[in-house]
Amino acid sequence: MTSLKADIEARTVLFGCWIELFSSFATEVVVQAGYDFLLVDLEHGPGSVMDAAQQLQVAQGSGCHGICRVPRNDDSWIKRVLDVGFSGVMIPAVDSPEDARRAVASCRYPPAGRRGMAASVVRAARYGRDCWDYVEAANRDVMVICQIESAAAVAAVEDIAQIDGVDMLFVGPADLSSDMGYVGQVDHPEVLRAIAAVEQAAKAAGKLLGAIPTPGRSPADLIEAGYDVIAAGADSVLLRDAADAQVASLKAIRKL
Repeated sequence: MTSLKADIEARTVLFGCWIELFSSFATEVVVQAGYDFLLVDLEHGPGSVMDAAQQLQVAQGSGCHGICRVPRNDDSWIKRVLDVGFSGVMIPAVDSPEDARRAVASCRYPPAGRRGMAASVVRAARYGRDCWDYVEAANRDVMVICQIESAAAVAAVEDIAQIDGVDMLFVGPADLSSDMGYVGQVDHPEVLRAIAAVEQAAKAAGKLLGAIPTPGRSPADLIEAGYDVIAAGADSVLLRDAADAQVASLKAIRKL
């Protein structure tokens, strides 16, 4: 299986699905649909690292990449999700160059960073069978994704984008719009101007761009704007919408 970075370089854009339910069966349904990656959410989802690892096992068995969003910019969280084998980590609320440097250091083994050295036993290194090969590959291939989701982050985005080891800036429109005082208005003109600044900074620094669609910006719009990764769905939302649609149609029939 090629690395996540290699797949992004080889394709125009990758499409992914958020995992919020932490059901291996639901995740299996999502993976079999053909998404390029899963974005397992430990920030807002109810799962543990063990639950996240189970979703990753489902994904890897079908050639789907696994990215994990950790609850916060903390090396104790980051090293745990990397040790179980995730090929990318999304770090929320990266508001400054210092935050970005800390995130990168947490993802890299010494001397490039401060990731704890347990490759002799962890799943990511096949429980130590690939110990030193994994250490070398991880420092090269693990994707560091910094979420830009506050006015402070936008103000510092050019400096954040310049940090060596940051692979991708990922726009968080819900939190960004809320922080800017436009709660629920993810497509407000001021929010869109802030997002445009993120896009410009990422491209100027040669970084990848990621986002989720909004009512005013479809996946096609994001592709046209130069995004490399689009997290277009969520298992909970897909289930909700399908259930709502079917129940509505059944109730309409009952009224006939």
